[in-house]
Amino acid sequence: MRKPIIAGNWKMNKTPSEAKELVTALKPLVKGASCDVVVCVPAVDFAAVKEAAKGSSIKLGAQNVHFKESGAYTGELSAKMLKECGVDYVVIGHSERRQYFGETDETVNLRVKACVAAGMTPIICVGEKKEQREAGYTNALVSYQTLIALEGLTDKEVAKAVIAYEPVWAIGTGLVATDEQANETIGVIRKAIAGKYGKATANKTRIQYGGSMNPKNVKGLMAQSEIDGGLIGGASLKAEDFSKVVGFDKE
Repeated sequence: MRKPIIAGNWKMNKTPSEAKELVTALKPLVKGASCDVVVCVPAVDFAAVKEAAKGSSIKLGAQNVHFKESGAYTGELSAKMLKECGVDYVVIGHSERRQYFGETDETVNLRVKACVAAGMTPIICVGEKKEQREAGYTNALVSYQTLIALEGLTDKEVAKAVIAYEPVWAIGTGLVATDEQANETIGVIRKAIAGKYGKATANKTRIQYGGSMNPKNVKGLMAQSEIDGGLIGGASLKAEDFSKVVGFDKE
C-alpha cells in the first residue's frame, strides 16, 4: 500500500515570522496523521519552519532547485544548499514555473536528477491546459511530461519520487477535476510509468492530485483508488484548513 502524502505549496506567501506562526499552529492539528505531511515554503522561511516543526512529523519542502552544483546563476539555489538547510522534498516543474519562468520538460528532468542525487524527494508537477484537455491531448501530454521528467532515474529512484497531477485549468481557479477525471488521469500516469519501469515500480510511485484540493472535496478525491494525496495551494496557508485536508480519513 502506498502511504498518502499531503504537501502544502505556499508559493510566494508568508514571511519567516508568519511561517513560524502557521507551523506552530499546525503542529498539534496534524499530530498522529496517517499520511506524510510536507510544507513547501519560500527559501527565506526554511530556518523558521525547521525550528517550528521540531518534535513533529512535518517535513520541509522547497519550491524549486537548480540543476547545477554551483556557478554564476544569480538568485538560484543548488540541491546541496537545500539539503544542508534540511529540505526533504522539492516541488519541480510547477505550471507557474513553466508559464512565468521558462521551465521546460528538459530542465525539469535536470532538476529532478539533481534533487534525487542530493538525497531529496522530487514532487514532479505535470498537467494539461484547458484547451489541451478539450482537444483530447490530456493522456498523451501527461504521459510524455512524466516520462521525460523521470528520464535517467533507476526503478528504485522512480518508486521514491512523487508525481503531482495538476490540471493547469484547476490551479487557483476554484475549478476542480471531478473525482473520476482526476483518478482516470492519474491512472494514465501510472500506466505510463509501468510501461517503462515495470508494474511493481508504478505501484510504489505516489501520485498526488493538485488542483484546488480543499477540505470540502478532499474526501471524495482521496477515496479514489489511484490518488495518493494532494499538492495543496491556497488551503495550505491556513492551519485549520490544511489540517482538515491532512485529516481526510477522519470524521
